[in-house]
Amino acid sequence: MAKRSKLGRFLDKEGYNITKLAQMTGLNRNTISKIYTDSSYVPSGATIKKIMKALRSLDPSKKTEDFFDIWKGTTSVPLLIPLHI
Repeated sequence: MAKRSKLGRFLDKEGYNITKLAQMTGLNRNTISKIYTDSSYVPSGATIKKIMKALRSLDPSKKTEDFFDIWKGTTSVPLLIPLHI
């Protein structure tokens, strides 16, 4: 079973739910539900931006890293090898 996310815990504390955040962000309720309940899920940058805009309307001091581990996982960078010799 997935652990409640930092975002989910914050919204519970503030008295907000999935439906309210979906309305505030314009995001699909299923997307919000996944973010709200699954601490291992990392949403897209565009989704994070919409959520953070809504959260900052509640508390302007909130930062992305307060809710999302945006550097979690690995990023592969392509190796560029010159083709001319």
